[in-house]
Amino acid sequence: MFRSFASKDRAGKSKKVTKRSFRNDAKQKLLEKLGSPSLVAGNSPKLTSAIITLVVGKDQRLFAAHEDVLCHSPYFAQACRDRFFEANARRIALTDEQPEVFSAILEYLYKGDYYPRLLHDKRRNAWTLEEAAEAPHSPHLPAGRSNESAKVIFHSGVGDTILRDTAVYCAAERYGLDELKRLALRKQGLQSGVEVATILRSARYAYENTPDSDSRLRAHYLALIIRSRKTFKRSGTMQMEMEHGGKLFFDLFVAMANHLDDLADIGHANATPKTV
Repeated sequence: MFRSFASKDRAGKSKKVTKRSFRNDAKQKLLEKLGSPSLVAGNSPKLTSAIITLVVGKDQRLFAAHEDVLCHSPYFAQACRDRFFEANARRIALTDEQPEVFSAILEYLYKGDYYPRLLHDKRRNAWTLEEAAEAPHSPHLPAGRSNESAKVIFHSGVGDTILRDTAVYCAAERYGLDELKRLALRKQGLQSGVEVATILRSARYAYENTPDSDSRLRAHYLALIIRSRKTFKRSGTMQMEMEHGGKLFFDLFVAMANHLDDLADIGHANATPKTV
């Protein structure tokens, strides 16, 4: 369970006005744009509601969270209304969920972000991930966390590693957290140095765990493969995956054909003689 911080303000004492940094202002604006349920001003979670126990994964790892915080998710709000509790205990079972993914979900619900956090680079006016801003093996990284572990997780349903942000995105889809989907997609776009096999497994997982109407994550993978097509072309993994087939590769074929048409149109436009 994510603990709250007790307020240091007391009745009768004046409040100290703190200066907000540029980075905090920039992040606040991003959180407002993303619709964060926890950190947007005036919408902090209530930490006085009942505690719900969540049993996650095949190993039945236990998590605890406040009911009002969980209910930012339509999925959990419905579960609480329907009293999906075992033996009158306030307990919800998520047997197919990955504990590492659900930990990120809870962290987001309480803090408006999940590790690695988004950081704003004031000098370049760009967003980066906190683990990319730290030196390798930095003592400032949380205990037990590394740059590589922030990228991928072992997914028991897949039987191999996939991109962590993709797993978070798909979980956010299940739990009705559209703002978290946008955040996870933005973070995944900042990742680099991922193996071809991991990308392809993650793309297939994304297709299997998002509806056809949700094209954002799927389009991200199609664009990534087209943009890095030379690398994927040399990959034996890509050949095996394409022989396996599936909607992913039909969409990839259509996207590639459209890309070639666009290039051809540009070439024809440049070749057309200009008249005076």
